[in-house]
Amino acid sequence: MPDLYVSWSDYHQKIEQLAVQIYQSGWEFNQIICLARGGLRIGDILSRIYQQPLAILATSSYSGALKQERNNLIFSRHLTMTAEKLGSRILLVDDLVDSGITLQQTIPWLQQNTDFPIEEIRTAVLWYKACSVIAPNYYVDYLADNPWIHQPFEHYEQINIAEFAAKVNQMC
Repeated sequence: MPDLYVSWSDYHQKIEQLAVQIYQSGWEFNQIICLARGGLRIGDILSRIYQQPLAILATSSYSGALKQERNNLIFSRHLTMTAEKLGSRILLVDDLVDSGITLQQTIPWLQQNTDFPIEEIRTAVLWYKACSVIAPNYYVDYLADNPWIHQPFEHYEQINIAEFAAKVNQMC
């Protein structure tokens, strides 16, 4: 299957579809945790739509020049949040579930590394690939052919800041 290229418009539309799907499920949550970096934008928008607190857990599992080489999963030391305590019904958000290892390992990490009781964790992503070892609770697109997804912000990873500054200065 060819790679999947996503525009900003499509990206935002998928986040809105995800928000509606969660709403229509009737499940109520009191905390959103997004996995950085891929889940940051999604978590931010869902937090605004649902008016629920957002916490951020930084994870990393891809490296290489094009960020397409999967390595061991690394977690940040702490969950970042502005609320005094973590909610007990958590919506865990990422952009996609590829291998599924990140979501699969994050759930026990949250249960073991937070000082607050967690009643339930549900997961939400935009894209769910067939090769995943875990099925998310909520997703917009199921991708049976497991394509590589090119998201609209990825071009920033290839930018040389000096060339970028020159380009922006030319436009002003």
